[in-house]
Amino acid sequence: MPSSNSSDLSPSFILASIPGLEAAQSWMTIPLCSAYILAVAGNCVVLLVVRMEPSLHAPMYFFLCMLAAIDLALATATVPRILSFYWFGTREISFGACLLQMFLIHTLSAIESTVLLAMAVDRYVAICHPLRHAAILTNAATAKIGLLAMARGVLFFLPLPLLLLPLPFCGSRVLSHSFCLHQDVMNLACANTTPSVVYGLTAILLVMGLDAVLICLSYILILKAVLRLTAWRERLKVFSTCIAHICVVLAFYVPLIGLSVVHRFGKDLAPLVHIIMGNIYILVPAVLNPIIYGVRTKQIQRRILSLI
Repeated sequence: MPSSNSSDLSPSFILASIPGLEAAQSWMTIPLCSAYILAVAGNCVVLLVVRMEPSLHAPMYFFLCMLAAIDLALATATVPRILSFYWFGTREISFGACLLQMFLIHTLSAIESTVLLAMAVDRYVAICHPLRHAAILTNAATAKIGLLAMARGVLFFLPLPLLLLPLPFCGSRVLSHSFCLHQDVMNLACANTTPSVVYGLTAILLVMGLDAVLICLSYILILKAVLRLTAWRERLKVFSTCIAHICVVLAFYVPLIGLSVVHRFGKDLAPLVHIIMGNIYILVPAVLNPIIYGVRTKQIQRRILSLI
C-alpha cells in the first residue's frame, strides 16, 4: 500500500474491500462471476440471433445490439479486475489504469443512455407516425445514431480524467468501490476540485439527465396516442410493444440514481452498501437486458429455441 503521507502526481489507489469479510471474499466471487457469465452469454446470444436472423435486421434490433455490445464492454472493463482482486488480493490499481477504467465506465454509460433515448424515439415514431417510420428510421440513420452516441459519450466524458490528471493525491487512497468512478477518485485529491465537480455534474445533467427527461416526454406523447384508441384491447396491444423498453430504461436509470444518491448522501453508510450498489450499477443492466428482450420478443424467442 502506498505511504499515507506521500503526495505525487502518479499515485496508485486501493480498491475497496468489505471490512471484516476479507477472508470470505473468495466466496463472494461466486455470485459475481455467475452474474458476469450470464451477462456475457446473454448479450452474445442477442448479438448472434440478430446477426443470423434476416427478419431482425431492423432499427429496433440494431439498437438492441448496441445495448448488448455496450453492456459487454462495460462488464468486461470492470468485473475481471474485481475478480482478480477478490481471488488474488491485488487491491492496488495504478493511476493510469484507474483513469482509463473511470473513462470507460462513464463513457459507456453515456452511450447507453443515448441509445435508450434513440429506442424511445423509435417507439414514438412507430406508434404515433407509423407510415413515416420506415422512411425516418432507416438502417443508415440507425448507424449514424450509433456513431453520434459514441461521439457524444467520448466528448462529454473525456475531460473527466484530464481534469484529474494534474491533481496531487495524499492521505488515504482507498476507494469506496471495487472499481474507479470519477467522484470516488476526485474525493481523494488534496487540492481544489471545484472545476472537476462542476464539469462532472454538468456532463451528467446534459447527458443522462437530459436523456431521462426526453424519454419521459416521448412516453407521455405515446400515452396520449394510445389513449386516443377506442378499444382497450388495441390500447394494450400497442402499449405492450413498449413494455420491454420501459423495463430496460428502469434497469439502467434506477441503479444509476441509487448509486448517485449513495455517493451524495451516503457517506455514513456501511462500506458494504457502496460496494453492492456499485456492482448492481455495473451488472444489473447487463444481466437483465437480454432476459427482458428475450422474454418480450417472440422473434428472438423463436430463434433462440431453434438454436438450442
